Parts: sequence; C-alpha cells; structure tokens
Amino acid sequence: MAKTIMIIDDSSTMLMSLQNSLEIAGFSVLSACDGAVALGKLRDGAKPDLIITDINMPNMGGIEFISKARSLAGFRFTPILALTTESQQATRDEAKKLGATGWLVKPVSGGDLSRIIKQVLPGA
Repeated sequence: MAKTIMIIDDSSTMLMSLQNSLEIAGFSVLSACDGAVALGKLRDGAKPDLIITDINMPNMGGIEFISKARSLAGFRFTPILALTTESQQATRDEAKKLGATGWLVKPVSGGDLSRIIKQVLPGA
C-alpha cells in the first residue's frame, strides 16, 4: 500500500510541483493551502504517514501548524518536514523544538526529496 504524504503550502504552483514529484515516486498525496486547512483535515480523520509543510503561510503558518499537529492524538510521532525559503537558524530551532523532524530549503529536487523521505519514513 502506498504511503500517504500531506503537503501544505500557500503556493498552488509549489503544491502542484510537490504533488507531481511525490506521485511519480509512488506516494499518495493530500494537500492543503495553509496550516488551518491541514489541521482541519487531520481532525476530520486524515492519517498521513508524513507531513511536509511550508513555514510562511497566511491564516496558520508552519510553526503554529507543527505545534498544533503534535498536540493531536495520533500525530505525536508522525514525521513533519519543513520545506521553506526560510533559512534563519532561530526559525529552524523553533520548528525543531516544536516537533519538526527535518528542514528542507526550497527549491528541492525530486531526487533529493525522495532521498530525504526515505530517511525519515520507514518503508517508503
């Protein structure tokens, strides 16, 4: 059975690019345009094996999403990768403190993304 990855980004172009790369690699993909929409999907029963989130988004950014997702039953250990143009160490540290599993800087190639997913998602 294909692993499911949730991608969260306010850029429709980025969502489409990530979705294409992930589907080509054999993953099932759920998408959301911001952290609030993604959190709603998790609360409504979505069970992704991995979450990839942008940091800077309207309504609810990635840092707040990570914190709230980690407080939901069943998502304490789900790998969460931050994929962002943000490179400041303080932001990285905060994301890690709140439960981010890893950090990727945009743009990321499909090959690099697949390699990192295989590192954080057993059986991917």
